Amino acid sequence: QVQLVESGGGLVQAGGSLRLSCEVSGAIASRNTMGWYRQPPGKERELVARIFRNGTTNYGDSVRDRFTISRDNAKNTVSLQMDSLKPEDTAVYYCNAHINIIYGGGRYWGQGTQVTVSS
Repeated sequence: QVQLVESGGGLVQAGGSLRLSCEVSGAIASRNTMGWYRQPPGKERELVARIFRNGTTNYGDSVRDRFTISRDNAKNTVSLQMDSLKPEDTAVYYCNAHINIIYGGGRYWGQGTQVTVSS
């Protein structure tokens, strides 16, 4: 059973930084696609960033050049460094694991962590 536990959310002023972490159990992060998604109030869930097995990354247009996704293979964690935060970054942030089919497949979500950016 894959479990994802996020931490690091909170309240920050515009222009500030936060770092989110996702602890992965039941799967090896480096062997699967890991990502961060967010759901702003009243809106649909959207992609923030992903990191693939080979280490390549991609980002949503609104966060490119401000956010950085990374992976710690030794700790089996995935992090999201968020800099130059804006009020429109306010959302619940979810860690996601897209498990490779050779390891059973499936998509898993964490419980979410709230990020609030004040103006």
